[in-house]
Amino acid sequence: MKKRNIGSSFDDWLREEGTHEEVTAVAVKRVLARQVEAAMSEGGLSKAEMARRMHTSRSQLDRLLDPENDSVTLATLQKAATAIGREVRLELV
Repeated sequence: MKKRNIGSSFDDWLREEGTHEEVTAVAVKRVLARQVEAAMSEGGLSKAEMARRMHTSRSQLDRLLDPENDSVTLATLQKAATAIGREVRLELV
């Protein structure tokens, strides 16, 4: 007997609840924060050195790395990517 999904997908449910965009934004921010932290760790960069390379303050870097803080700008993400030798790619799907 074949198993079939019953009901809608989780994304559909979030849309019905009116929270899809907010939940997606938080998830994306968490992923980006983890990727930056992982790249810093791979490169042996301290927070102080990373902030220096970004030409910003340590508190600004802390906001970037805080998965709960979703007010990070694209400019800040670009600075972080450059500091760790990476690039930011955005895609609308």
